[in-house]
Amino acid sequence: MDFELKTLTLATICNEKADALIVLVPEGLAAGDDPVSALAALAIQSGDFEAKPGKLLSAYRTAGIAAPRVLLAGVGDASPKSVRTALIAAMNTLKTGNAQRAIVSFNALTELQPEMVRAAVVACSEAVYAYATTKSKPAPVKLQRVLLAVAKAASVKAGFDKGVGLVKGIELAKEWGNRPANHATPTLLAEAAQELAKLPRLKVEVLGPKEVAKLGMGSFMAVAQGTAEPLRFIVLHYEGAAKADAPVVLIGKGITFDSGGISIKPSAEMDEMKFDMCGAASVLGTFRALAELQPSLNVVGLIPACENLLGERAVKPGDVVTSMSGQTIEILNTDAEGRLVLCDALTYAARFKPAAVIDIATLTGACVVALGGVRSGLFSSNEALAGALAKAGDSSQDLCWRMPLDDDYADGLKTHFADVANVAGRAGGAVTAAKFLQRFVGDFPWAHLDIAGTAWKGGAAKGATGRPVALLVDYLLGQASATLPPVKATPKARPAKKTAPASKTQA
Repeated sequence: MDFELKTLTLATICNEKADALIVLVPEGLAAGDDPVSALAALAIQSGDFEAKPGKLLSAYRTAGIAAPRVLLAGVGDASPKSVRTALIAAMNTLKTGNAQRAIVSFNALTELQPEMVRAAVVACSEAVYAYATTKSKPAPVKLQRVLLAVAKAASVKAGFDKGVGLVKGIELAKEWGNRPANHATPTLLAEAAQELAKLPRLKVEVLGPKEVAKLGMGSFMAVAQGTAEPLRFIVLHYEGAAKADAPVVLIGKGITFDSGGISIKPSAEMDEMKFDMCGAASVLGTFRALAELQPSLNVVGLIPACENLLGERAVKPGDVVTSMSGQTIEILNTDAEGRLVLCDALTYAARFKPAAVIDIATLTGACVVALGGVRSGLFSSNEALAGALAKAGDSSQDLCWRMPLDDDYADGLKTHFADVANVAGRAGGAVTAAKFLQRFVGDFPWAHLDIAGTAWKGGAAKGATGRPVALLVDYLLGQASATLPPVKATPKARPAKKTAPASKTQA
């Protein structure tokens, strides 16, 4: 989607040509003598419209307004959350029609903050997004251009730019999350990462089975040994600060399809296990957003990618494997494979001497039971890191919730036959999974995000959500050094491949 930010008034908006005009209407709208204000005031006075978030009123061919269709969209207190709610409702109405260019007017709001504009950009993209890659005749989305009209573009440009960058990252995460497993193999996922290396400040290294074996990643290799698809260990680098600056490391679970292995899953809804690599997709999306936003910090991304299938060499319940850390693991349940690939990635992460490590994984059904699809589960051994991630979740509207990590939860992981078992029973399953991962954490701040409930939606709305790209980007931007100026792309950097129409700003 093509976004534009432009300085306009309520009076000049009336002359702006577009297929539709969306007017964000707050509670306590101030009266005005322009056609837009007059329409909104009359609708409220007559009782036909309330300025509550998500409430809409449509008008057609209104006198004095060039756009043939006008949508009044209530935003209540005009918080970023209310703006998001209003625009998702409005864009859902428009996307089924013939509108190709829409104007979103913020001019009726008395105080406009950059985060409100950011929320608007992301909401417009979210409402219009449609997966099309594997469809022979995808239904075209006509609405592709949105102009955001504000009283002073320069004052909210930072929020606009942030929103545009997020959209690129979220849509990339959705794309790879939604692809069927045969169109998103570990090899194809690695190729997607290598495409990102064409963007400024990004570098990518891909390790295959031989390199992974040499590293001693026995736990990761055990998961992959039941499939003909070769594993890939993907290492991404975003270099936005001095080399001496410790990076933040993001680790994304990349199980491109999870049958459960020998501990096979029920057949109902097993197709949704293509979403088991949404942690990996969120890391790719975050790096895409970083390339757009160019913050001053260093970030490393690690993606252990493989399938979990039932081939003749598949790992069996009761098998014991040796992880990269040297710890032995008794695999009591082959469907608890995500933690087996993540633990070796956590050990690998220590070589970067990171400022913090965050792993992101669709790890446990228990987290879905605990938190549903509203908040991701947040586990951390570091108070400052946990607080920063929770704050980023709130600011980005990509919510998470702090979960416990009491040592008592690890008791169930004890076994007579190895250093640790990979499961500890059903009770507290999300916590015991996190306690397993914690055993492999080095001397660095660590957090685990269990996104099993938030990474995708089922039912009629089935599809990847792109979460938690927004949370991760807000966290990373908060960690970016305030003293280092943005680094320009080096002359050797290859030009970015154009993946979406360019956005622009007019003051």
